[in-house]
Amino acid sequence: MQIQPDNKPYDDINITPMLDLAYVLLIIFIVMTTATVQGMKVNLPKASASPSLAQQTTKAITVGNDGKIYLDTIPVTLPELEQRLVQQKALTPEFPVVLRGDAQTQYQNVMDVLDLLGRLSITQVGLATKPPAK
Repeated sequence: MQIQPDNKPYDDINITPMLDLAYVLLIIFIVMTTATVQGMKVNLPKASASPSLAQQTTKAITVGNDGKIYLDTIPVTLPELEQRLVQQKALTPEFPVVLRGDAQTQYQNVMDVLDLLGRLSITQVGLATKPPAK
């Protein structure tokens, strides 16, 4: 019994590995573009053109128009915010925080967050504002 060699050329190209690569690149693109989103969209009040702390922040706290509080983009309650900030302070004792409050939110909601930051001895606090109109 003799085995005949198959010297027939390929009729088609196998594109499965190329499709696998395309899907992996698509997933990487989607993950990288959504990873840069930080904070919630709020209507910020206006301020002067002084240097900002927003360029070096590690944590953004947002108080929305409805009074909801967000840590970066995650909705939290005031006790949850305290717990997460205590955990962050244990990892990095001196980390800056930017407080972003909607222009239409109640002042008391922003003061509750500022009081919490004061109790936790977080001293690098910035208030985010819109740049002045030119």
